[in-house]
Amino acid sequence: MAGRGRLVSCLCLGLFGVLCWDLDTVDRGAFLPQSALSEMEFSSISSYRGPGNTDRRSNKELPIILWWSGGLFPHFPGDTERIDCATSSCLATSNRKVQLYKRTASIIFYGTDFRAYEAPLPRLRHQTWALFHEESPMNNYILSHGPGIRLFNYTATFRRESDYPLSLQWLPSLDYLLQPTSVSLQEKNRLRREGLAPVLYMQSHCDVPSDRDRYVQELMKYIQIDSYGKCLNNKALPEHLEDTATATGEEPGFMNFVARYKFHLALENGLCPDYMTEKLWRPLHQGCVPIYRGSSVVADWMPNDHSAVIIDDFASPKALADFLKRLDENDDEYVKYLEFKNPRRVTNVRLLEALETREWGVNDMSKPNYLNGFECYVCDRENARLAAERAYRRAPKKNKPPQPRMADNSHLGCPLPSPGFGDVPDLPANDGWLQTWPQDYWHSLDQAEGLESLIRHNESDPSLLWKHIQNIAVSRARGKH
Repeated sequence: MAGRGRLVSCLCLGLFGVLCWDLDTVDRGAFLPQSALSEMEFSSISSYRGPGNTDRRSNKELPIILWWSGGLFPHFPGDTERIDCATSSCLATSNRKVQLYKRTASIIFYGTDFRAYEAPLPRLRHQTWALFHEESPMNNYILSHGPGIRLFNYTATFRRESDYPLSLQWLPSLDYLLQPTSVSLQEKNRLRREGLAPVLYMQSHCDVPSDRDRYVQELMKYIQIDSYGKCLNNKALPEHLEDTATATGEEPGFMNFVARYKFHLALENGLCPDYMTEKLWRPLHQGCVPIYRGSSVVADWMPNDHSAVIIDDFASPKALADFLKRLDENDDEYVKYLEFKNPRRVTNVRLLEALETREWGVNDMSKPNYLNGFECYVCDRENARLAAERAYRRAPKKNKPPQPRMADNSHLGCPLPSPGFGDVPDLPANDGWLQTWPQDYWHSLDQAEGLESLIRHNESDPSLLWKHIQNIAVSRARGKH
C-alpha cells in the first residue's frame, strides 16, 4: 500500500523494553481434527508434574495465567486451576477479575476472538501477552500486520517460526498418512468410465480471501469437475450425506463417497505459509491426489516430493488441466503420487522429525493437547522471567535483566489477499471479493495501529480506538506519520 510509506513506531512496555518496527520490512481411520475447538474435550493436566518441576510454592505464591478468551479455557470444572508444568507451576484462570492483579503475569488471547476495541487496557507494565491462533488468517488480519503481532510476547500459531508451532495440527500421525488407499485405482478407473469426473470440488464456504471459486470456475472450462456444496454446485449429494458434507469429523459414508475421485481440489480459504488444513491431509489419507493451493511452502511438509499437485507450479488453469488429463490417462504416472503409502517412500525428514518430537498430541490421550501445552509453555517462561527479574533487583551488577520477547511478522504475518485468477486491475469495480477482502486487510492495519497508539498513550478506555485511528489518518495526510 504505497500511501502508507515507511512506518517506524516505538512502543514502551516497561519491563518488556521498547518495540520498534518498519512496516515494509483412538481410531486412526476416524480423525477428529483438533482445530475444531468447539468439539474438543479437554482434560486437565494438574495431576502431571514435569520431571524438572521442583516448584513447591503454595497456590497463593504462584503467578497467574489469565485466559482472556474464556471459551478456550482448557480446564474443567471451575475457572481457576493449578498447573504443574515441565519446570514450574502457575495458576490458570478464565476469571477476568484478576486482570489487574500484580500476580497476573500473562494474558493468553485466542486470535480469532482478539479485537482491538476490546483489548484489556491499560496494558500493565508487569504483564506479557500471549497469542494462540491456529485458525485461518481470514479470521483476524490484525495479526498479519507488524503493529498487531508485535503486541504479543509469546505465540502459538500455524507458522513454524512461532514460539510454539502448530503447523501440523491437522495431521494426527504418520500412520494417518500411511493408511491403505480407500478405493483402488482399478475401481476409480471403472467409475471414470461410467462418467464420474476425475476431479472433486466440495465447498460450502464461498467468497473467501483466497478467492478459490474464481480459480475453480476457470479450471472447469478445461476439465470435468464434480462440484458439491454451495459453491459452484453442479452435482447433488446423496440425501443421506447432506448433513455430513461440512462436518469436521470423518463420517465413514462421506469419506467413502469422496474417496472415489482420483483428484481432490484442496484450496485453503486463506493463503499463508504453513497454513494447512484437512483439505490437504484428508485426500492424502484416503489415497487421492490433492490439487493444492494454500501454504506457499507446502512442499516442505509433504511425505515426499511427488505426493501433491501444486497449483502455483502451473502457468494457467489450462496448463493444470492438461497435466491432470495426462495423469488421469496414465496409471503408471498416477500411482507415483501414492508411493508414499509405503513407509520407505516417505523421505521428508522435516515431516518425520516434527511428528516425532512435537510434545502435543492430536486425539492422543498420552500427550497434552496443544492448548494445555502452550499454557505450560507460557507458565515456564514467565516463571523464568520473574526469577530473572528478582535476581537482577537483588544484584544488578551481577545479573542481567531479562531480555524482552516480542513476536514479529514471521510468527503469523500473511500477505494481502489476491484474486484467485487474474489480476486486480482486470476485476470490475463492483466485484464482491474486491470490495471485501483487500479492504478488510487494510482496515485491520488501521485497527492494529490504533491499538498500538492506545497502549503507547497508556489509555484505559478501548472505545477510544476510533479516535486514535482518526488521529493517525490525519497525521498521515499531513505527512507526519
